[in-house]
Amino acid sequence: MRREWNTPSEKLSVTLALIIAAETFFASVLTAVFYWIDKRAARAGSRRIPEKTLLLASVLGGWPGGYLAGQKLRHKTAKVSYRVQFAIAAVIHVVAVVAILWFGLR
Repeated sequence: MRREWNTPSEKLSVTLALIIAAETFFASVLTAVFYWIDKRAARAGSRRIPEKTLLLASVLGGWPGGYLAGQKLRHKTAKVSYRVQFAIAAVIHVVAVVAILWFGLR
């Protein structure tokens, strides 16, 4: 059965939502890998991934993966300053997504 769109904006909103969902998924996987690499480097005492890189990955949509990896790996969970910056990055991403969807519907 083929779906018929009632309006062009309905099709656009679904398309935007799918693109955002896919981008968030892949960014989350990449961010989780960054956390894993950084945790291994921290244990080994070798070169780390800068916090700015982790936060940038989070603000670009990887915050769900960063959150889950942080909890699972127990990485960056005790550093309050990082957790605050991480929360701000997540909020920025969510606000950006809402704005994109909101203006995409108009």
